[in-house]
Amino acid sequence: MAAYKPVVVQACPKLGEKITQDTLYWRGYKTPVQIKEFGAVNKIDFSPVPPYNYAVTASSRIHIYGRYSQEPIKTFSRFGDAAYCATYRDDGRLLAAGSEDGSIRLFDVGGKAPLRQFEGHTKPVHLVGFLSDKYRIFSGGDDYSSNLWDIPSATEIISYSEHTDYVRCGCASKVNADVFITGSYDHTVKLFDARTKSSVMTIEHGHPVESVLLFPSGGLLVSAGGRYVKVWDVLKGGQLLVSLKNHHKTVTCLCLNSSGQRLLSGSLDRHVKIYSTTSYKVVHSFNYATSILSLALSPEDETIVVGMTNGVLNVKHRKTEEKNENSQKKRQPAYRTYVKGRTYMPKQEDFCVSKPVKRVLRKYDKLLRSFQSSKALDAVLEPPIMLHTPEVTVAVMQELHRRGTLRSALAGRDEKQVNLLLTFVARRVIEPRFTPVLVTVADMITDIYQPVVGQSAIVDKQFLKLQQAIGKEIDYQEELLEVLGMMDTLFATFTKKRDTCLEENKSNGVTEIIETNRNY
Repeated sequence: MAAYKPVVVQACPKLGEKITQDTLYWRGYKTPVQIKEFGAVNKIDFSPVPPYNYAVTASSRIHIYGRYSQEPIKTFSRFGDAAYCATYRDDGRLLAAGSEDGSIRLFDVGGKAPLRQFEGHTKPVHLVGFLSDKYRIFSGGDDYSSNLWDIPSATEIISYSEHTDYVRCGCASKVNADVFITGSYDHTVKLFDARTKSSVMTIEHGHPVESVLLFPSGGLLVSAGGRYVKVWDVLKGGQLLVSLKNHHKTVTCLCLNSSGQRLLSGSLDRHVKIYSTTSYKVVHSFNYATSILSLALSPEDETIVVGMTNGVLNVKHRKTEEKNENSQKKRQPAYRTYVKGRTYMPKQEDFCVSKPVKRVLRKYDKLLRSFQSSKALDAVLEPPIMLHTPEVTVAVMQELHRRGTLRSALAGRDEKQVNLLLTFVARRVIEPRFTPVLVTVADMITDIYQPVVGQSAIVDKQFLKLQQAIGKEIDYQEELLEVLGMMDTLFATFTKKRDTCLEENKSNGVTEIIETNRNY
């Protein structure tokens, strides 16, 4: 008696995410830690010096968190109303922040009370930053002005009133200590030089500007507003290099990694997109629970911190490789131990004993081997198999049809089983890889259960769904045939034109040859 051959399930290629080096790198972060703040997190800034603490501005407080702490290690709460844009100086010793009342406060990271308070803005200040010389502060407020302040004397150096709407973002140049940039809701980005009395460059973004970022070299500027992230060449007078539209809602924050080779953008669509700064293509994406307002990456790319509109702070740490030098691993047998004797060729006088290989059959294969067709079909109609591996269900149906027992396996079923069967057929019959088999199954089901149509509302509903699915597929096929006919007509027209042109060229060539011969 011949041995039973299991059902052959046709394997189809699965379309999945392309695994790249960037995918593996950005997936190398641990499960995020959630920290609840008192309000929406409008700014996150990492200290540029170890141990890389980060300042979180939310509501009327500024919290300083350690790299791995889930509770603030320090809090600045000397604000009468909301605080904005707490930013570290390059040495990590001072922290500056704006406020709702229009004042700017300067804090010593080691103290509690403000060291300086700058008064001059008449409306809330959403932008505060340090110039690279460490002795001056620039700011921007809802009074449309951009100011420059002297830290030692706590006085205003100069005020620019060139914007026509709220000034909400800005950054300073690392190369030139006199250059800083501001972005406004008037759709413009302006570059200021502290040595001049007006802006030296104006860039039209086209949407209210939410965030700006200057590359470390100072040559490229990134602006974010609306759904767009735009990259500009500052050295060429603000020439647009690329415009990115990968978000579905307003982009609220920008960030660069430590090497400057990856650009991160956060948006109200709950996504953080990561771009390559060479091709400006998205290399990875993070998805979050709610809309994103702020984003920061630690100087060593070890921690990603995201602030959201619901006041939740999402902190991801990079996974570290744990090496335990003290633990001694148990010595494993050498590789030659496992392959010993595999290449041995038996001699003529040797007696070979073959060891039978035990084959494990699945449930439906066991039932098919014992010719229990109906039970085998029931085994592959279970929800886990139907939903996750429909190709197994179809393969068993095809095997039953080959044996000639499919009709008997489909017959004699109650209302619940017929409903389950019709649900599967109606959902999968339009898939090209299953259509040939499931059309035969649908034909048999209709033929068998036609006498009982009208007796069960559930079964009737499934028959209608099957009819609608097949009708839609037929309509799609007819539309595709019409498009195919149009394309054939176009191709035929192009071919005729090409043949005509070739004939004209040939005839012209023959005429020229004849005229040349006559001249001779």
